[in-house]
Amino acid sequence: MSGKANAKIQKQFLECYDRYANDIFRYCYYRIFDKDAAEDLVQEAYCRTWKYIIDGHNIQNIRAFIYKTARNLIVDRSRKHKSVSLDNMMEKGFLPGRDPRPDIENYFAGKEVISVIKSLDKKYRQVLLLKYVKDLSVKEISEQIHETPNNVYVRMSRGFKKVKKIVTTAEKKYEYY
Repeated sequence: MSGKANAKIQKQFLECYDRYANDIFRYCYYRIFDKDAAEDLVQEAYCRTWKYIIDGHNIQNIRAFIYKTARNLIVDRSRKHKSVSLDNMMEKGFLPGRDPRPDIENYFAGKEVISVIKSLDKKYRQVLLLKYVKDLSVKEISEQIHETPNNVYVRMSRGFKKVKKIVTTAEKKYEYY
């Protein structure tokens, strides 16, 4: 492969990373609910894709290829993590003799919140996920999405109002059961 061709492929790959890395991260995160592991999976998916490209293979749809690679990594990870020791469970908060119901309730409440956030418009979903999944400040979010901190704050506020409306509507819907 010539130097110009290699530079062009590198540029296209970096553009692909800029375009899809956040989406791939969210895909991984919502499958495993572990921020650090999701970041590792994204990195590994892109590394494997790059290796595949430099080995001379042609990829027709790079976005689909990266998603498939990430999915395969998630499956591999889940197979490796099937067996859980008591020590590992205790490190994650499991204590024998302790009532696990509050943890289970919190888990399902979190799943509901994620479901609600997924239903929001992209502009609201994006700032809420950056704030509460990536744990970024309003200033960091504004720099990342190229908006003023005031606009970010307004989007977060409006996003919360929409979440509250969705949750309130759902509660009223099931109030009679």
